[in-house]
Amino acid sequence: MSQTSSDARDHGLNEKKTTPNVEGYDIRPIEVVENVDQLKRHLGNRQIQMIAVGGAIGTALFISISSGLKQGGPGSLFLAYALFAGIMAMVNNSMTEMAVFMPVSGSFIRFAGKWVDEAFGFMAGWNFFLYEAAMIPFEITALNLVLTFWRDDIPVWAVCLACVILYSVINLFAVEYYGEAEFWLSGGKLFLILLVFSFTFVTMVGGNPQRDPYGFRYWRDPGSFAEYITTASLGRFEGFLGALWSAAFTICGPEYLAMVAGETERPRIILKRAFKTVYWRFGFFFIGGALCVGIIIPYNDPALISDAGAGTANGSPYVIAMKNMGISFLPNLTNAFLALEGQAPSIFKKCTRNGIPWVCFIVAVFFSLLSFLSVGNGSAQAVTWLGDLTEAAQLINYIVMCVTYVFFHRALSVQGIDRSTLPYTGWGQPYCAYIAGISISVILVCYGYVYFLPGYWDIGSFFSCYTMVFVAPVTYSFWKVYKRTKLVRPAEADLVWDKLIIDAYEEAYGYEESFASPKDGFWSRVSNNLKMG
Repeated sequence: MSQTSSDARDHGLNEKKTTPNVEGYDIRPIEVVENVDQLKRHLGNRQIQMIAVGGAIGTALFISISSGLKQGGPGSLFLAYALFAGIMAMVNNSMTEMAVFMPVSGSFIRFAGKWVDEAFGFMAGWNFFLYEAAMIPFEITALNLVLTFWRDDIPVWAVCLACVILYSVINLFAVEYYGEAEFWLSGGKLFLILLVFSFTFVTMVGGNPQRDPYGFRYWRDPGSFAEYITTASLGRFEGFLGALWSAAFTICGPEYLAMVAGETERPRIILKRAFKTVYWRFGFFFIGGALCVGIIIPYNDPALISDAGAGTANGSPYVIAMKNMGISFLPNLTNAFLALEGQAPSIFKKCTRNGIPWVCFIVAVFFSLLSFLSVGNGSAQAVTWLGDLTEAAQLINYIVMCVTYVFFHRALSVQGIDRSTLPYTGWGQPYCAYIAGISISVILVCYGYVYFLPGYWDIGSFFSCYTMVFVAPVTYSFWKVYKRTKLVRPAEADLVWDKLIIDAYEEAYGYEESFASPKDGFWSRVSNNLKMG
């Protein structure tokens, strides 16, 4: 029996005698889905593509983006979103190369532990868990605000309870059913963004009740760049920073694809396709969204700058613009779609027969109960604090990806592995990882700078901005001291790891030769993709 076959058996490949045969082992091409961590590879290309869409498009793109517009104006908003989208493209470039090379569950978190430092992986894992856990009550609380568009007497506790129950039921399904649910829900988000983009274009050329082709009027009056905090050039720069913080909260994507790598069918093919589409999604969804909201409404619109609708559907630039134009049915339709919107205890590895990590699921449900804080403290304040908390954790995720890639790139070089032989080769590396990592670190440190200015200090807001910044070094230092870990030397980095099991799994499908190699040109890759459907 060959070494590859032996390793495949040891890592959990199905041994049932079927076809095709891979180096002495008979492997079922459709049913070989087991990972060493008990997760199942049930997510296909259609579902992965829409999960990427659903993970990227959130309420921030329709509601929270208003803060960037009123602080920076349309010009600053557009520039800030374009700048941060470019930074995120470099993060995605780094993450793609690693995830396609080693598509394992846990993805960049496990990479951080294997290729940088076990303590670094420990910090990354808990940061990502707390980020996702905080996102659950954030979305539930945001939904409460969306519902106030129609009625303000809906019991907050009832909405929270209904969401917790629905969240629990959906996540108790096997991964393929979750993927299917995510596919259709993401389809709703995609329809919504196409709706508001179409609304922008049609109304700006005169297709509105006033028959007013307003075009880019609001870029001229009141202007492209707003003053924020202070006046003159400094005030406009601070307005740009406000828009940049909005972009940093709104633009996301690669982490969601990375985390489903261990549950993806034919991961080296499907993930590569999905990661490549992230670039145009940054341009279309986020830069396009920033352009649209700067077109349809001025940054000094009374409804936009009023605190009465802050954080709610009534504070959405699109809803305000629709109301201003006297369009009665679109605000209700828009709001309806928004409404749809080893370093832990070993017990967390426990999965059901369907591959669901049930202990992690229970802990996540407990975090969702934090949404009940909005019952007493007010939904708007809860959304603000949870939003700041998740933004810091999100930025730390991207820093982890960049640092890990630098170590990964260095290990490849020292171990004499030619990057052109990898399933995907990122461009401009490792410089992209350095630029993105440094840029995001500066944004993270400066994000809450306004609370240090005279008259702006607020202890709750300060801690919501910087809690995760404090937690990250604490968790890293704790594991560093407790386990006496060391930085991984480039020559000792494990670049084989689960590669054999993944190679055998991919080979079972027999599709490798149908796809262009990394050295093939652009049109050759397009031709091969078309042949594969």
